[in-house]
Amino acid sequence: MTANNHTLMGTAGGTFLSIVPNIHSEDIARTVILATVGAIVSFTISLLLKSLQKKKHRK
Repeated sequence: MTANNHTLMGTAGGTFLSIVPNIHSEDIARTVILATVGAIVSFTISLLLKSLQKKKHRK
């Protein structure tokens, strides 16, 4: 089944335009904060695991 490019773009555009009015600034701020915390935690855990792996290989 092939989709017409115009139909696909129209559907995506309509979906986007129907979602935009329902997004509040509090939601955006919460998303930014949670993404920042998630990135910091991920980076910290990566560094911790890397240092543990180096210690394990030294022994």
